[in-house]
Parts: sequence; C-alpha cells; structure tokens
Amino acid sequence: MTVEKLIVENIDIWTTALQTRSTAGRGSSGKIDLYGIKKLRELILELAVRGKLVPQDPNDEPASVLLERIAAEKAELVKQGKIKKQKPLPEISDAEKPFELPVGWGWVQISEIGHDWGQKTPDEDFTYIDVGSINKEYGIIEEPSILSAKDAPSRARKIVQKGTVIYSTVRPYLLNIAIIESVFSPKPIASTAFAIIHPYSEINANFIYYYLRSPVFINYVESCQTGVAYPAINDKQFFSGMIAVPPSSEQIRITKKIKELMFLCDQLEQHSLTSLDAHQQLVETLLTTLTDSQNADELAENWARISEHFDTLFTTETSIDALKQTILQLAVMGKLVPQDPNDEPASELLKRITQEKAQLVKDGKMKKQKPLPPISDEEKPSELPIGWEWCRLGECINLISGQHLRPDEYEEECHGEMLPYITGPAEFGLISPTYSKFTNEKRAIAAKSDILITCKGAGLGKLNVADTNIAISRQLMAINVISMNSEYLKIVLDSMYGYFQSKGVGIAIPGISREDVMGPLIMLPPFEEQKRIMEKLYKLNFLIEDIKFRIKSAQQTQLHLADALTDAAIK
Repeated sequence: MTVEKLIVENIDIWTTALQTRSTAGRGSSGKIDLYGIKKLRELILELAVRGKLVPQDPNDEPASVLLERIAAEKAELVKQGKIKKQKPLPEISDAEKPFELPVGWGWVQISEIGHDWGQKTPDEDFTYIDVGSINKEYGIIEEPSILSAKDAPSRARKIVQKGTVIYSTVRPYLLNIAIIESVFSPKPIASTAFAIIHPYSEINANFIYYYLRSPVFINYVESCQTGVAYPAINDKQFFSGMIAVPPSSEQIRITKKIKELMFLCDQLEQHSLTSLDAHQQLVETLLTTLTDSQNADELAENWARISEHFDTLFTTETSIDALKQTILQLAVMGKLVPQDPNDEPASELLKRITQEKAQLVKDGKMKKQKPLPPISDEEKPSELPIGWEWCRLGECINLISGQHLRPDEYEEECHGEMLPYITGPAEFGLISPTYSKFTNEKRAIAAKSDILITCKGAGLGKLNVADTNIAISRQLMAINVISMNSEYLKIVLDSMYGYFQSKGVGIAIPGISREDVMGPLIMLPPFEEQKRIMEKLYKLNFLIEDIKFRIKSAQQTQLHLADALTDAAIK
C-alpha cells in the first residue's frame, strides 16, 4: 500500500484522533492537539528513514560507493587544512543497527556524513544565530541578530555557512533544527548550543534535516540525554548517533516525497483547525443565546434549538466545558430554576446576615468591617428575578486575609496539635488542599469549609475549600460564608473568575486587594432558591460528566487506532 493510499483510506482516523492539552489556570479546557495528524507526520518520517517511503531503484549507485567518495572528499579537506583528521571509527556491529535496511543503503555515524567549520571568537560585526533565530516549523533561519564583536555573547562561537545543518542539543525535544539556506552578511556565527553538521557534497541537507526530526533519531537522543528541567546531549553523543544513508538519487526522491506528504498534512491540519474553530464558535454563539434570553419562554425556545442538535454540538471537551460554564452563569442569573413566590425574599436573608455578622463582631469572632458603599441604580446591570436582591459580595461574607510566616514559625512535619500551613495554589489537590508545612502560629486562620481564593500569582481567582482549620499565607484569602448556602456562593465566585483576573495588579506577581473581593455586586437569591439551584446543578453536572467521560473514551479509542495504524504501517 502506498503512503498516499494509507492516508486517504484512513482519513477519518488521522483527522478525528484529537487530544486536549492541559493548560495553566482555571478549568481543564486546553488547546486541541491534532494527535492523528501528528502521528501521520511521524509515520511519514519513520517510513522515509527506513527506506519504505519510496521504491528503491536497482539502477541507483549504492550508498557504499557514495561513502567511498565521501572518504576521498574528507581526505582532501584534511589535506587542505579545512577540517581536522578524525580518529578511525569502529565498525558498526549488527547488534547496534536499529533495523534492517533496504538493498543499497548503509549505516554510518553522523560524524561521517558531514563536518563542522570550527570555532572563533567574533572580532568584527557578525550575524548571530541562536535558538530564537529558528523557525522550527519550516526549519529555516528567520530572525538572526547582527551584533558587533564587543556585544558578542560568550556562546557565539561556531562557524556556519550556507548549506550547514544546525541542531540544538539543549532541550532537543523542542526540535530546534534548521538548514542555513542563505548567504548572510556579515558572516554568520552560531551559538554553542548547536551541533554543526555541514554535509559532504553528495549528502542531501534536507535528508539530514528530516532524519534528525524522525522518531528513529528522537528515540536515540532520549536514550542518552541527561538532565530533567533542561535535558541536553553533548556534541560527542550527537555525532555518535547512527544514520541510515540511502543512495544519492534516492535521498532526492525521499525528500521530494516528504515535502509533498507534509504539504498534504498541512492541508489536513488547516481543514481540521478551521472545522474545530467553526464548531466552537457555533457552540459559543448558541450558548450565548441562553444567557441573553429575556424571559422564561425565550430561554425555553433557545434551549430547544440547542437540544435538537445536542449530539453534534457537544462532541469535544472544550464544548462541554463551555456548556458547563453557561449553566453556572444561568444559575447565578436566576435563569436555571423557576422562582417560587412562597420563598422568603432575599431582602430578609440580608437582614439575617447583617444580624449574624453583628453578633460575631460582638463575640470577638470577626473584626468589624468598614461600611461598603451604597449601590446606585447606575451600577445595577439588569433587572432582578422576583425575590432576589442586589448586594455587594462583602455584605455576605467575612473575609480573612492571609499572612506569611517566617521560616522559624513553621515546620515540615506535624507535631502535636499543629495547624497545617498552606502557602498557595501549588499545594492544592483536586478535591481539598494538601499540606507540606505546619505551624503553632494562629494569626490568619481559615476554618473548615471556608472558601479559599488565590489573591496573588498566576493562579489568581482560583478557588478551593479548606477541609480543616488551616493557616493561610498572603497568597490566599479565606471567605467565611454567613447564613448562605456555601456551595452556592462558591459557584458565584467561580463565575467571577474573569473579574478577578481582570483586577490583577502587577506584572511578575499580579494580585487583588480586599476591596476587589468585597466590592463587586452579586445577585442574591432567596435561601430556598439557592438550595434548588444546587440540586439542579448536581443533576446537570452528573449528566455533563457522563457525556465528558464518553467523549474521552471515544477520543481514547481514536488515539489507540492512530497508534495501531502507525505501528502496522511500520511493521
């Protein structure tokens, strides 16, 4: 079967095998990874370097003859003083060869198919090529810098020329690989972060480029790289890697075919991304009609329109997450459940909250709050459902600001009745906080069931719930809920994530103030309606999680199919 036929006959697998990449911040809706097309690209390169992408031509001069001419070319360059003479390399044993090669191919070490140009310290203006200069999608040098000798970084040492292939040996998984296709003026010098390989005259630079990006070479690099945060290989390891060399004519046919098939992958990728974007825009547009509904009849009509196409609209984790957020928005807008005229109005609930806060102040259990500014009619963005009230968030809560402890005020292990001490969202678990520090200090304590909100750093606005009494640092505030359904208030806060993010002040460590938490307006429903809203949300969340599980299962099946198809094609 030709590769073109393999692609066409399995187009559904390549285009429907999707994966959601996790991202920092709230929620789990990351970008979509086109896993099937990614596997197809890998397969093309794998087949290419194994000699299975294009048919062999028995009339081609075998690689062994090519390698003999390379040896003669190398000897001449040594004689001219352009390169250094290498020590003889040991013969590659059969056990070292990763797979069997087609007739006419040969195994050699990478050091045998090219050379470097040495190093120099810049003594005049030069074109500096570092990792940031590479457009790794196209494998070209895109944004080199022109520097003077006095501004040369200490890493600017390696000489390169037009036709040189450069390979970043630092974090090699990023595949910062390129061919220098232009003559730069002033003369170029590359960073020592690159391994330099200038192909001998009958080795195709594009073939080397694709080989270095292939799963075969990636697996080799992963087997010998060192380091965790910044894995790397050294030049010796790079040049000791093996490469399967085809006849010269076949190198050209292979690179031509790779480019054709990668262009086809580009088209598939663009079509898939366009379809996914259009799908998500349609989902968001239809969901917006729900939150924009002016009355119950219009809401029912808009929901009926969505329900009619539910199975085609909600097919990705991203669309399901959008549905979940819309349902939360409807809940806090009073559009999720009908109002009951028999409910005690929220105005009475506010009175009880005020009385309870006064009692807590009197009992010394909370500090007296500064009066919050009155709510003007201009601040109220919309009409309220029957029985609801506008209020400031600070009217419903007791807000506790965290305090950092000095290192001598906490310990890594718990002794006796010490309190857990949490320093920020990085220590939060999926359900409840986890702890790594403990203290006897009791300056800023969140009580069990208090809502914790991140008020500083990258996780600004993220929420969690304390599962025990806990000391909190300045990165957190604790929201003690008064006379309200605490789970309902948590979904209100969850719906305000965008607001908290927008209020962050500072670049390196953005933060929000107490006023940012106390001041915003919220729509307060009657207490009984709060309970009905949560009951409805529990049921809907159960259905949503079930749909999400089925989507994940279907996606997993597609991923396995893409993997199986790739393995079968290679074998």
